[in-house]
Amino acid sequence: MKTYLNPSPEQWPLLAQRQTVASADLNETVKSIFNDIEKRGAKALKKYTQYFDGVTLENLKVSETEIEKAAAEVSADLQKAIQTAAENIKRFHQSQKEISKKIETTSGVFCWRESRAINTIGIYIPGGTAPLFSTVLMLAIPAQIAGCKNIILCSPPDKKGNINPAILYAAQLTGVTQIYKVGGIQAIAAMTLGTDDIPKVDKLFGPGNQYVTSAKQYAQQLGTAIDLPAGPSELLVIADDSCDPEFVASDLLSQAEHGGDSQVILITNSEKIVSKVTAAIEQQKAVLPRQSVVEKALENSRALVFETIQKGIEFSNFYAPEHLILVVEDAENKIGLIENAGSVFLGNYSCESAGDYASGTNHTLPTNSYAKNYSGVSLDSFVKKITFQKLTSKGLQNLGPTIELMATAEQLDAHKNAVAIRLQKLQNGDYN
Repeated sequence: MKTYLNPSPEQWPLLAQRQTVASADLNETVKSIFNDIEKRGAKALKKYTQYFDGVTLENLKVSETEIEKAAAEVSADLQKAIQTAAENIKRFHQSQKEISKKIETTSGVFCWRESRAINTIGIYIPGGTAPLFSTVLMLAIPAQIAGCKNIILCSPPDKKGNINPAILYAAQLTGVTQIYKVGGIQAIAAMTLGTDDIPKVDKLFGPGNQYVTSAKQYAQQLGTAIDLPAGPSELLVIADDSCDPEFVASDLLSQAEHGGDSQVILITNSEKIVSKVTAAIEQQKAVLPRQSVVEKALENSRALVFETIQKGIEFSNFYAPEHLILVVEDAENKIGLIENAGSVFLGNYSCESAGDYASGTNHTLPTNSYAKNYSGVSLDSFVKKITFQKLTSKGLQNLGPTIELMATAEQLDAHKNAVAIRLQKLQNGDYN
């Protein structure tokens, strides 16, 4: 991690840059795979699965037998941990249910809003060396609470053609209805377009690398909604003398190990803290199995030293991190200063791993500065909000003249007539 002392605002855009793949290359690859799958369906999916995942599959759909077998391979302790996390996630997301309120905006004019579940949703779960079964919980549980009828899950298979058992156990636990052994761009394309094997979904969810993120953004252009632009993981820690440097180092490493394209940032008001955290990073990373991944991520990570924590928070708002740890004196009283962040962790004991797994908040969050205009996944992500209104005869009489005047001003006479005809009949006594 390179250290920068009191960087000026003019330097901030450069310091806030994430790793990127040339968008032209990404877009070309995405379009090519989408077009192939649209033309050849399952045949193309199997081709890309063989090419990218190194396995040839006859059946892409995971069978009930495979799911049952996988559950038996998950240890009792891990099953219990997954169940505990699931209960906390369920409890937090159930609290987000909106109670419909009927509002009388004008005497006799009633307006309200109700939620309706999105019918079919698609969940993408990264696999590989770090199969994110926790993401199954984060997405399938709120989908189930919302009442989504069809929950489709895609995840890349391993070299033996299997999906990690913990992913399948979590899917079974949370009511996923169909599971497919497909990963990457091709999985997003299949759920966007629909194939003989995989249903077309109404909305896509789930994190992934820049290829998956680009595929999701392309899916939007084809009419399929997405949760948010969720790319490589990132973490920003703001720390002062009240921090434990070993804790800070462990948090930075926890996100760096997600992938070589992940990014972690340390912000502090003390060079001594940077030195202590850097030393702790060197000590802790030496025993990590994913050390090479961590080191690659650290190459694109940095430490920034500002004169004040206030200035550090200003940079954080500019950066808009996916995860923000605020480990400073009186942290809770500083949250009013936080404007842009996906999820915030307060104090020495609020490790980011808690949010990743089991505290209850959702870990599917906006990255790459999208926290400036996107929220993380919540129960609302799985529903549509429909507004309703009812006007009584008195309500129309009270509001009608306002509508007529506005319609006349916009020169939309048919709009005015829709009110005038009704008011005339009421005046004539044709209706009560």
